[in-house]
Amino acid sequence: MRYLTLILALLIGNAHMAQTISSEELLEKAIAFHDPDGQWKAFNSSFKVRMETPGSSDRSSLIQLNIPKQQFNLDVEKDGVTYRYAFDKKDCTTSLNGKSEISEEDRKEYRLTCERGQVMRDYYTYLYGLPMKLRDPGTILGEEVTTKTFKGKEYLVLKVAYDEGVGNDIWYFYFDPSTYAMEVYQFYHDERKGDGEYILLTGLEEVNGIKMPKTRAWYFNKDNKYLGTDILENPM
Repeated sequence: MRYLTLILALLIGNAHMAQTISSEELLEKAIAFHDPDGQWKAFNSSFKVRMETPGSSDRSSLIQLNIPKQQFNLDVEKDGVTYRYAFDKKDCTTSLNGKSEISEEDRKEYRLTCERGQVMRDYYTYLYGLPMKLRDPGTILGEEVTTKTFKGKEYLVLKVAYDEGVGNDIWYFYFDPSTYAMEVYQFYHDERKGDGEYILLTGLEEVNGIKMPKTRAWYFNKDNKYLGTDILENPM
């Protein structure tokens, strides 16, 4: 009976927390956990990500990001081939195996265009800048914080949408109710269809004073199919 009473007390406590904490307060606490010294706006560092995908060889990516100077370099290595996207503000260059002269065939095969480079820049800056990136203009925080049990654990959940022209997906961010660490996020292209993906975050690595998830495992929402894992390695 005491065990049942304790469980009920914990459930009631978590539900009460979701009702009393606002979305702004939850985001503030999450940012305080992941970026306690407010380093994101001044971020100037490098980190390496290894991507594991079923049925494919690993892909290694070295990301160099200097937010104040608006510089971004991405060096990718896969199956002995290396290629780079480099941005200095709006200026963009690409290279393949260290050479800037790239045939149309190779450019198409490796998608070495500045448009693709911009997608990759936005991808890495957004995901590794979370939850701080939820302060960006055009981000719409849900009015209420909810509680949800996901994979057997109870979370405080923040719903996020975006202004037209910024993004079309609906996102849900799952935070530990005690530490406010971000441990799951999930997005839908069309929530009624249940499409999109969820990402499980485990472990932490500190990069430039910011606590970043060590691993990100990606799954489809619809059938829980495993898609791959990003692993943060050798922070510099």
